[in-house]
Amino acid sequence: MVPRYARPQMTALWEPEARFKIWFEIEAHATEKLGELGVVPPSAAKALWDWWATHPAIDVPAIDAIEAVTKHDVIAFLTWVAEQVGDEARFMHQGMTSSDVLDTCLAVQLSRAADILIEDLDKLLEVIKRRAYEHKLTPTIGRSHGIHAEPVTFGLKMAEAYAEFSRCRARLVAAREEVATCAISGAVGTFANIDPRVEEHVAEKLGLAVEPVSTQVIPRDRHAMFFATLGVIASSIERLAVEVRHLQRTEVLEAEEYFSPGQKGSSAMPHKRNPVLTENLTGLARMVRSYALPAMENVALWHERDISHSSVERYIGPDATITLDFALGRLTGVIDKLLVYPERMMKNLDKMGGLVHSQRVLLALTQAGVSREDSYRYVQRNAMKVWESDGQLSLMELLKADPDVAAALTAEQIEEKFNLDYHFRQVDTIFARVFGE
Repeated sequence: MVPRYARPQMTALWEPEARFKIWFEIEAHATEKLGELGVVPPSAAKALWDWWATHPAIDVPAIDAIEAVTKHDVIAFLTWVAEQVGDEARFMHQGMTSSDVLDTCLAVQLSRAADILIEDLDKLLEVIKRRAYEHKLTPTIGRSHGIHAEPVTFGLKMAEAYAEFSRCRARLVAAREEVATCAISGAVGTFANIDPRVEEHVAEKLGLAVEPVSTQVIPRDRHAMFFATLGVIASSIERLAVEVRHLQRTEVLEAEEYFSPGQKGSSAMPHKRNPVLTENLTGLARMVRSYALPAMENVALWHERDISHSSVERYIGPDATITLDFALGRLTGVIDKLLVYPERMMKNLDKMGGLVHSQRVLLALTQAGVSREDSYRYVQRNAMKVWESDGQLSLMELLKADPDVAAALTAEQIEEKFNLDYHFRQVDTIFARVFGE
């Protein structure tokens, strides 16, 4: 985790003290149920909870010092708790294995991280929707292959982003559900030394589902799905970031990141206003996506368990969620303050002498009885003249002067095909589909 790209709420979730607190809750809830079932004295859980009520702080350095000797993190934690609680602590961890604690804790952390990310997405969606309606009918040029195609609106660009991040949210909700499972099934997952009702109790207390069948670990296909989903969300972040970066290019300049008073764009060139935030988002997206592959490789563990996945998850759990949380927050800020230039959009749209209306003329010619092949040829030969003149010539005027075109369409009919508003007739329909209004 790089502090530069981290926010406090998500970071706190992965701090050692937070992890140990979850471990304690798992152990205490399990001991509580074991007491109800008569496996251990009910006083054992009471001793744990009574100590917790008055001493909730975790001495991380003390646990680390014990682990330096034991070379086992869960044993170090249990040893430290026993030193605090006393004799009753010997009933902790009855019939359990380390993975019961580690995997259930990771499920809690990932589900809580998902809740934060879902909140992030909700804030982003709110901002995108506001900008979409603000520019619902702001004309701009649509581009395919980076080349002028036909007119769209900037609101439609935002609506596309809203629909995409809505899908991201739905995927994350599903991924959260899939990863939020509890396993308290003991060595190799057979419940030989612990009652399944303990697992049910711990799962309920921690807001998790029961893992239907575990080995000694929760199956890692669940985690692979979770991190793959984070990677998809990162890709959507990058797609919108790249759009902003292209729109901010000097020769385009239809939109740009907010440039705050006192901000500097270059150490050498005082005139620079660079898209640094969206470039940063592109880089962060690459990092989040990179965590999906090791999560997939973690699926194939040996037999009932090995720990090849453990070191991987110590990296990717915090790093992927912290980085994505930061990226979603940054993107929300970019879109919220994005500077949009409708006049420049219209200037660019008009730059190529009306070429953006070529399809309408093509279709009109076919409807007037000209073959599609001839219609395409008539329009293209005039369009190429405009293209080669860098938009100095007018496609409309060239078409009016073309005898083949004039034989099929009147001047008034040709002029009508250059009506910009025609392209926006279905904007309301699209917005209703996206926003449900």
